[in-house]
Amino acid sequence: MRHLDVLGLDPTPWGTIDARMREWQQERIADEREDLLVLVEHPEVVTIGPKARSEGQRPPDGYAVAEADRGGGLTWHGPGQLVAYPIVRWDLPGEQDVRAVIHRLEAWVILALSRLGIEGHRDERMQGVWVDGRKIASIGLSFLRWVSRHGLTVNIDTPAGRVEGLAGCGLSPDTTTSLAALGRQVRREDLVAALLDTCEEALGRRPRPAPATGDKG
Repeated sequence: MRHLDVLGLDPTPWGTIDARMREWQQERIADEREDLLVLVEHPEVVTIGPKARSEGQRPPDGYAVAEADRGGGLTWHGPGQLVAYPIVRWDLPGEQDVRAVIHRLEAWVILALSRLGIEGHRDERMQGVWVDGRKIASIGLSFLRWVSRHGLTVNIDTPAGRVEGLAGCGLSPDTTTSLAALGRQVRREDLVAALLDTCEEALGRRPRPAPATGDKG
């Protein structure tokens, strides 16, 4: 069974983590570390992926923005959101292409939510995880030699109207929301615990604490 080092961080600006992810990815490619899962929250920013740039999509005025090289369009980050970045070499059975990896991450979130009594599902409108027909989790990855950067977000209890105010990738405003806005009260620590408890089943990797420095596992 492959290990997955888990690194939980205090709230950190998106740009800081983006730079570190590039270093972690190179270390994983060189086998200088184990697979790594980074759990973090960011101050508010909307990252703009290649699809959004090609379609001329921008968030409304009043949102900080940053350019991202992951797949997808506009993604909101901010308080009340759990961000999970898998710096992972995807070469286990069932991980043969990007769609299979996305499918595996979706299944992981759906399984973790089920442990909390919440029924998540997929939706043909867009990849990610949905609850009651509303999108609460987004997934966007960037790969180099089959090691991923970027990852997934789960909106737990985000400020009212902020994530709901974004439109992109063919979705209308208010399509994306938070669990709290749907009446699902979830503590961040309980969601993290559910993700770690289901990690081995869903991803085939056994979680363990990362080294204290956050450096090579």
